[in-house]
Amino acid sequence: MTRYLPARHYISFGIVALGLAVFSGWLGMEWHGAFFPAGLFLLSAALLLFLAVRPAVEVQEAYLAIGKRLIPWMDIRRLDRTGWLSPLIVRLTLYDDTRITLVYPGDLEACKSLLRTLRRMCRDSLIDGIPYRQYWGEVLASSGERKLLPAPRYRLLLPEDEAEVERLYQRLKAVGHIDPKSTDE
Repeated sequence: MTRYLPARHYISFGIVALGLAVFSGWLGMEWHGAFFPAGLFLLSAALLLFLAVRPAVEVQEAYLAIGKRLIPWMDIRRLDRTGWLSPLIVRLTLYDDTRITLVYPGDLEACKSLLRTLRRMCRDSLIDGIPYRQYWGEVLASSGERKLLPAPRYRLLLPEDEAEVERLYQRLKAVGHIDPKSTDE
């Protein structure tokens, strides 16, 4: 079981925004132009405090718990990520075509971890429109066997360094050793 709690900074930022809204409202008594920032601060405070009181998300082996709502993994048919990563906003489509929007206001690392965990646990679903096995790199062969896609090759050396390594390898292969001082026995 893994439990994901909302980040604590949302409540402190919400309180600060609320304080700034009150201060801007107080300034608005003298200068009416300050009511506009007061309204924006009030809206920001409401949003931040809403995110601060979101329920915890629990990931169990058999189900996903959002507050008191339990969703079995096999009921999730589709998991779609929006552009938001922090706070994490994910759309879940269930077997009966009901849609749930999961909003998790955590820090960036917790959001990434939750998203990765959700994608791993939704074995019977489409992930961003791609079937689970294909999303994770498993391709079904024509004979019914599973094949993993080859791992990507990353360049570790510059092309000129790679040429130098190849030259040394060919020299080693031809001579049997690289050290010019040693003798062949």
